[in-house]
Amino acid sequence: MKLDVICLETEAYYNLIQEVIDIVKDQEQQEELWVDSVKAMSILKISSKTTLQKYRDENRIRFSQLSRKVILYYRPSLLELLENNVIEF
Repeated sequence: MKLDVICLETEAYYNLIQEVIDIVKDQEQQEELWVDSVKAMSILKISSKTTLQKYRDENRIRFSQLSRKVILYYRPSLLELLENNVIEF
């Protein structure tokens, strides 16, 4: 097994790390604003469509109903619901 060693100056190392952080942040910002129910339940870590319906009925999350069966959820409102339910110790 061959092992390559790469040496970087401290400043170059930190610049490289910052570039990686910037790339990751850009990718996060490019995520879709509107997601389907499967993705919404994944974000909220729930497995019940009934719970998702309850959140809609209580106006706890924003959604758009394009047709009877097509409902999209506004990702920032899902994240806001999670944030609003944080328990501080």
